[in-house]
Amino acid sequence: MAIRTSASPLAGPDRLIHIIGNRDESLRAVERAFGVKVRVTSEGLAAEGEPGPVDAALRFLDDLMVCLEEGLRFDSSDVATLVRAVASEPGLTLRDLAAGRIAVSSKRRYIIPKSPVQRDYVEAISQCGVVFGIGPAGTGKTYLAMAAAVSGLLQKAYSRIVLTRPVVEAGEKLGFLPGDLQEKVNPYLRPLFDALNDMVEFERAERLIQRGEIEVAPLAYMRGRSLNDSFIILDEAQNTTPEQMKMFLTRIGSGSKAVVTGDITQIDLPESAGCGLIHVHKVLTGLEEVRFVFFTERDVVRTPLVRKIVSAYEAYRA
Repeated sequence: MAIRTSASPLAGPDRLIHIIGNRDESLRAVERAFGVKVRVTSEGLAAEGEPGPVDAALRFLDDLMVCLEEGLRFDSSDVATLVRAVASEPGLTLRDLAAGRIAVSSKRRYIIPKSPVQRDYVEAISQCGVVFGIGPAGTGKTYLAMAAAVSGLLQKAYSRIVLTRPVVEAGEKLGFLPGDLQEKVNPYLRPLFDALNDMVEFERAERLIQRGEIEVAPLAYMRGRSLNDSFIILDEAQNTTPEQMKMFLTRIGSGSKAVVTGDITQIDLPESAGCGLIHVHKVLTGLEEVRFVFFTERDVVRTPLVRKIVSAYEAYRA
């Protein structure tokens, strides 16, 4: 058994809550992940346990304090997700994940990848013209794509964000929807709006939409267009046909980037229609400008319960 103290001094009271968490929830998450005991002392944070886990726990806490000094902020659920990822991947550190952070506001608000695959996904988005994020619900595919889009728009790397998805109902008929085109398609694009509103103030998001800097449209309305200088997100792509996927990808114009997300275990199309997301992987694998990133149940960051649900479905299907 070993008892060691972190190298970094404790942050001030306003930052200490991001290390300890409400009711010490963050410290308890570190204890569970590394199998150690952590307590606050006058000299800093002390960890007790086997030497290896103690060193790993204190390295994580030291990295957490450095990240706070750099302006990052974490709630207890963020810390719990990040520490699980670091503890489960030998050699992975919090600084590795934080290096892939995405700035989504002028007030030093950042989104941080919470798993190695999320980090690879963010890196792929920054490097490639077309990126496919494929995997189960709750892995951050759509959320991170939206974060990259918002960051690019705020930094003037793109003149607009275009959000689209196939209008396919998931097992039930919604019937006639009143209103104009945007009001009709809004229910289908709700996950994208939820992610947007989590990063940008509601009033600012509304202004961006009114000025056309954020555009929403069903996939069917993409035909015949050429989308230049745009960050384009196609969500729920498992519900595209091969023909629709080809049509969408050939809309990408000069200075644009496209991110396509989907979960091939949740296809709502009739089997005879074919799945554009499965088909495109066979067609485009090997193109240097195109990257496919595959998420698994290990990358689920929504809640521990969602991770268990996804794992249970995977086990049943297998």
